[in-house]
Formats: sequence, structure tokens, C-alpha cells
Amino acid sequence: MKKFFERFLFWCDCSRAFALPMTVMSWVVAFLWGIKNSGDIFNGILALVGIIFAHLATNLLDDYFDYKILIKDESYLKSAQKCKCAHIFEGRVEPVEILKMAFFFCLIAALIGLILTVKLGITIVGLAFVGALVTLLYQKCSLVGLSEVAVFVAYGPLMFEGVYYVMTGDFSLEVFYLSLAVVMFTLGFLYVHTILDYEGDMTSHKKTLCCRIGDVGKALRLLIAFYVVGYLMCVMLAFRSNNFYLLLPFLTIPVAVETYRHTKAFQKDAIPVVRWWNLPFENQEYFKSEGSFSFYFTLFQARNLMMEFCILMCIAILLPAVLQ
Repeated sequence: MKKFFERFLFWCDCSRAFALPMTVMSWVVAFLWGIKNSGDIFNGILALVGIIFAHLATNLLDDYFDYKILIKDESYLKSAQKCKCAHIFEGRVEPVEILKMAFFFCLIAALIGLILTVKLGITIVGLAFVGALVTLLYQKCSLVGLSEVAVFVAYGPLMFEGVYYVMTGDFSLEVFYLSLAVVMFTLGFLYVHTILDYEGDMTSHKKTLCCRIGDVGKALRLLIAFYVVGYLMCVMLAFRSNNFYLLLPFLTIPVAVETYRHTKAFQKDAIPVVRWWNLPFENQEYFKSEGSFSFYFTLFQARNLMMEFCILMCIAILLPAVLQ
């Protein structure tokens, strides 16, 4: 059992499971909206399982293909972040093992899709097909500057409308607005990652949106735009649903400002001061020892912002029923 648990934790590390809370919290927001509309709880939970394994598979495939690119030229390796594909370069896992595990995760996600199709009909096939395309083509999308588009589709309308559909058998314009509000902060997390990884992505010929802009200073302006659009969607949703508790996520604005400030000030050798409001921040000593402390500190702040936004959104969805 101990060996199994250690192996489980190892694959969680390889597949960057530290980002899973963001996926789960996005699902929770959609799930609560489904419950508010008398949705099927079991179907919603089943969808979460499929979403999690699709997410982990995407991360593994991304690392596998990044590794194949990085080993082609020594200059790629010198400019890449130390954390990029670290589990492969440190010899902890073979590339073929990454590929096999990604395939296994895809099979689990496909099985969930099959079960939901049997229960709910052919519409699930279309939703699952789009999700599969994003999973398999995400790394290719990042090479041509479409990674943000892929994340927008997968973690925005596709996830939210998909979860809502399996729970209620219907789609909703309000859910669409809700998805836009949340996905802008998911995009913010991804975009912060690409800004921090700008040098490595440039030399490995990735064409992320940040790389296409070609200047980190200019690219930072788009990060502001993501957050502004997210807050504006809260306003639209609040007026459409006549639930003004949905403006509660505006309380995260100071966190958004600090996330922007840390991203702008990012330096590879800088060691930021961790204060209580920067928590949670896991594995601090490990990141210090391997030289990626500043990278992960900034990345985790973007993650925490998204999580806090979702928590406040969940409270806003529940409050009308609680206060009745």
C-alpha cells in the first residue's frame, strides 16, 4: 500500500496536479449552478472524474512533446526553466512512461464519456469529442499561439455547459456568462505561466500568445484585460439572474493587483517574501533548493487568485437559498 501511495504521489507530481484545484473549483461553480436548477448530482460528479483525468492527460502530453522539442537543441535546454520537464531530465521517469500514463488517463476519461452517453444520449458524444480534441491537440495549439483559445474552450463554455447539461439536460445563457467569468481567471493562470516561461518558450519555438506579442511588458496588458473581462461578466450575470451577491468576487481585486505586480517583477534569481495572504504555497523548501522558487511563487499566486474568485462565486450562488 505504501509503494502504491508513493507511486500515486509521483504521478500527481509528473502530471502537475498542483493545478487540479483550479479545475475542481471551476467544476464546483458549475455544479452548484446545476444543483440550483434541480440538476442530477451523480451525473455532475461523474463528469468531474472525466474532467480530472482529461486535465492530467493534457499535462502529461504537453510535457512529453515539450521534451521532444527541448532535446533537439542544447540552446533550448539552457533557456528553459529548470522545472520544465524536470521529472524526465532528472531521470525519474522515461518519456515512454509519460506517454503510456497519458493514454491510460485518456481511456478513463473516455469511459466516463461512454457512461454518460448511454445515460443521456448522443449530445454527450459531441461534448466529449471537443474535449478529446483539446486534450490531444493542446501542445500543438501552444506551438501556433492557440493555447489560450484551447483553455478558453475547455475550461470555459465546454466544461460549464457540459456539466450543466449532464445535470439538467439543457444548456443555459446564464451558464455561458458564468463560464466566461471564471475562465478569464483560469486564462490568467495560464497566461502568467507563459509570461514566466517566456524565454524558454521563445527558444523552443513555441508560439504562445505572449511569444507572439514579443514583449513581456506589452503582454502584461493582456493579463489586465483577462481580469477586467472576468469582473465585467460578474456584473452581467448579476443583472441577468437578479442575484447581486454575484458581485462578491470583486473582493479579489486586491489579489489580482498583487498577482499582476509579482508577474511584472518576476526575476529568475529573486526570492520573494511569502506572507500569510500568499498562502497556500506548497513545497517552498524544495523549490528554493532547485532554483524555481520565484517561478512557482508567482504561478501559485495566479492559481490562488482563481481559487478565491471561485470560492466567492460559490458563496454568491448559495446565498439566496440560504437567506430565504
